[in-house]
Amino acid sequence: MAAAALGSRFEAGSQLLKKLVRFARGTDTLSVAEKVYSIAGFLAIVTIFLLVMSVQTVRLQTTYRHMHATSAEAAINVGRINALIYAIVMESRGIYMSGDRGAMKPFADGLVRRNRELAGAVKSMERTVGDDDAEQLASFRQRIAQFIDFRQELVRRGLEISPAAAREWGDNDANRTLRNKLNVDLETLERIYRQRATDADELANENRYAAAYLFMLGLVALVLAGLNVVVMRSSVVGALAEITQATDRIADGDVKSEVPHLRRHDEIGRLARAVQHFRDAVARVFELEELELGTAQARDAAMTERDQFNDKYQAKKWQLSAAINSMPQGLIMLDGKAAVVAMNANYRRIYNLPETIQAGSTLEEILQHRVKSGLFSGDVAKYVAAVLDRIAKREPTAYEISLNDGRTIKIYERPMDGGGWVSVQEDVTERRQRERILERMERFLATIIENVTEGIIAKDARNQRYVFVNKAAEKMIGMSRGEIIGKTARELFSAEAAELIERRDQQLLAQKQQLEPIVDTIDNPTRGRRVISARRVQIGGAGEESHMFVTMVEDRTEKMVAAA
Repeated sequence: MAAAALGSRFEAGSQLLKKLVRFARGTDTLSVAEKVYSIAGFLAIVTIFLLVMSVQTVRLQTTYRHMHATSAEAAINVGRINALIYAIVMESRGIYMSGDRGAMKPFADGLVRRNRELAGAVKSMERTVGDDDAEQLASFRQRIAQFIDFRQELVRRGLEISPAAAREWGDNDANRTLRNKLNVDLETLERIYRQRATDADELANENRYAAAYLFMLGLVALVLAGLNVVVMRSSVVGALAEITQATDRIADGDVKSEVPHLRRHDEIGRLARAVQHFRDAVARVFELEELELGTAQARDAAMTERDQFNDKYQAKKWQLSAAINSMPQGLIMLDGKAAVVAMNANYRRIYNLPETIQAGSTLEEILQHRVKSGLFSGDVAKYVAAVLDRIAKREPTAYEISLNDGRTIKIYERPMDGGGWVSVQEDVTERRQRERILERMERFLATIIENVTEGIIAKDARNQRYVFVNKAAEKMIGMSRGEIIGKTARELFSAEAAELIERRDQQLLAQKQQLEPIVDTIDNPTRGRRVISARRVQIGGAGEESHMFVTMVEDRTEKMVAAA
């Protein structure tokens, strides 16, 4: 049974191959399905090759990006470490040349800070460690640790003993030997990363060849897709369009029109012959209808259609009237000559229009009534001419007007299909008054906050980032609000100071309010160690966008020094 099935499939494939050969020679013996499936098969094969090459290209490109990124990052770290070592040596020389501990203190602080930066830079290099530089980086990291410990001891001796003791500790052969070894390590690492960058460039060349193969496969796929379009258009789409046109003619009553492609032997030919049978059936139906239909039936159908149309028209008219009268804004529709098509009750209320002004009245009549009631003081003719000009140009616009009784009306004008015009008008008097009051209050509060002597600091309770500081707070911190806003305490202050600030925030979150002042000593990054008194309040609650911590700060450093 299996052998019979295999033989049947082989025979079917052989027949299809023979048909393809005859089709290539110009004999159209293939069905539409065979044409489409053949092209789709070749396209699938090309797509598989294209997919394989794409995966290979992505793999090469990913490897290249990783090698290039790690080599570039490592080279940057080597340069940074070299610069930090040089900066530490310069700070050490400042310690040697200082005459007393006071002069030596800035150099010692700078050396300690550079030591921390050097340790961080070496740690960041661990992300770029490869098989070719792991051993070298391990010995280099050990020497860096020795170098940092040596400089830490140098600072300790200088601060706790004397500058001479620091100079004695630093000026020796062991220090110079360690420096030379570090230089050798840096040169070795630089060569390794330079070689890695060269390997990445070679990998990029391989990727270019893969891209060329992808281009060729894509071109082949494009040609097959184009061939598919040509075959579909010539064999299917064009023929179906012609048959569709013939069907439309039959549906319109032309039962004598010819149906194309009747002699084709594929699916299109079968469809054409089915349409021909449909045409014959329609012709017979028309003959029966002509015998059965009479003048009375035609008149009854026309009257029924007229009544249905009238009912639909009345229903639509009622729906439109109900919709525009339920709008909270005033609405008026004008035709191309500025005559009123429709208006709602709110528009009448805004301008106190009488019942005599209805649909069919003109815009000029409305303006004349507004002049009499004191709600319009402009030139009526010019105003109507301007509206007609906007209707002709179909230019939408929005603007506000102030009525003589003190009201403010917001007007939106838009063109309508067919040359008309629609205007939606809203009384915004109360809204504008509230906006002016709110603006005055905001300016008043901002003036008070900016001019108080107490520092005021606000931060978002959700992410602990500062959102506002006043002038007094800028002066206390020693930074501009542009440097402060958007950052956290850990981005502005030392780790110790940031931890204290976060602890106070947690206390505030638990206590709701903290109106009694708390005195803390904090390290200011620009002004040094300061004594501050702070009161804190909490605005909003957890989960609200307005949840904020507000701190009122007073710098008591000078008072404490004076009291001492």
